Amino acid sequence: MDLISKQELNRLLNGRHDGLHVSIFLPTVRAGAETQQNPIRFKNLLREAAGRLVERGLDKTQADELLAPARELVDDYDFWQHQEDGLAVFLAPGFFHTYRLPIVFQELAAVEDRFHLKSLFPLFNVEGRFFILALSQKKVRLLEGDRYRVWETKLEDVPQSLSEALGKELTEPSVQVHSASPAAQRGGSVFHGQGAGEEGSKAEIRKFFHLLDGALREFLGSGEAPLVLAGVDYLLPIYREASGYPHLAEQGVTGNADDLSPRDLHEKAWTVVKPILAARRRQAAERFGDLSGHGRSSADLTAVVPAAVDGRVDTLFVPRGVRRWGGFDGDARQVEIHGEQTAGSEDLLDLAAVHTFLNSGTVYAVDPSEVPGQGEVAAVFRY
Repeated sequence: MDLISKQELNRLLNGRHDGLHVSIFLPTVRAGAETQQNPIRFKNLLREAAGRLVERGLDKTQADELLAPARELVDDYDFWQHQEDGLAVFLAPGFFHTYRLPIVFQELAAVEDRFHLKSLFPLFNVEGRFFILALSQKKVRLLEGDRYRVWETKLEDVPQSLSEALGKELTEPSVQVHSASPAAQRGGSVFHGQGAGEEGSKAEIRKFFHLLDGALREFLGSGEAPLVLAGVDYLLPIYREASGYPHLAEQGVTGNADDLSPRDLHEKAWTVVKPILAARRRQAAERFGDLSGHGRSSADLTAVVPAAVDGRVDTLFVPRGVRRWGGFDGDARQVEIHGEQTAGSEDLLDLAAVHTFLNSGTVYAVDPSEVPGQGEVAAVFRY
């Protein structure tokens, strides 16, 4: 699986490539006999892209030269045996890149003056970004993920164990804490150690978590990404007590986090995060309605595009599978709507979505019926 960072998206948007740009999106099959259909469907999309390049003024030889790197993939057996759920391919004069991604794309061969990027947005704000903090006294892991994927984030200047955090201040180097057995008939947790006893052990763990949380909050910044805790049940309430992170999920993943793989943690954490993100999306739609008529929201694409380019759009809803052709004159601050694609026109919905994301806004690519106000776009402005 390939990852596309915000920096990579910015490179695709602003790369200095002269001439026409080709963007191809293909749903792919990972395994089984149906994988044989992957290169066949890809070849059909290349044929479609070639026709559109000719329509835009290239001759057949020029179109073939531009598509040549992608055509080499058609007979690359090994390439097609290592796919995810979707394949994205970008070509321009002097540029060729492929991404194997965990999302089922709608088939598309786009030829424009820049790359078509809206199809990538399910990998970004659409499904929401979240973090998982896997806790134990001996080890700390921070994972970042979204609906489709998860990856471990390298922690720097963050205490990663109780002994590292407290050092010589640690009064009980051999403290062990575990859930009480039914036979103990006491409930809660049992702390074994020397000297400080149960409350002392809790205090040391709480101090460790306080130091950890302070470093993590500096690392996580001022965003609103939910943070899901994972660890044995006695540790989670101690961390909650020590933490000041405002978007800490109420539910956590209980169990020995050291024994859980990133995939296991992702699967369990997603059940916690999914309703949180769904609620945020509903709130965003309600906010659009509440601000209608007050100059802080709009369903007018001619107003939304320049606002997105200027960084004024806080939240944007765009319809999946819909393209709205036109042009934007940045100097004159004017948007033209075209009935169909013409030379020099671009997908204005894609343009608005990309600039909203790059300016740290939230983008929801939804079914057309789910756009608030039932329009072709819905935007909430920052000011």
